Amino acid sequence: MRLQDVEVNPVTNKLEIDIMDIPSSCVIVICDGKAKLRELPPFGEYKIVTHQGKVKRMRREEGEEF
Repeated sequence: MRLQDVEVNPVTNKLEIDIMDIPSSCVIVICDGKAKLRELPPFGEYKIVTHQGKVKRMRREEGEEF
């Protein structure tokens, strides 16, 4: 699954998420007033790379038990 934008209410500046509409295992990253959601892989690592206090990149590395 690719990144999904999560809308922030512009009037109240609140993030409203219905947990029934998102994957059971996911991560939500917030930076500069933007929110993004991504489903976590069943095996692997998920890295969030920052630069000067801001999210620069989000990288998924998958693996599988041998």
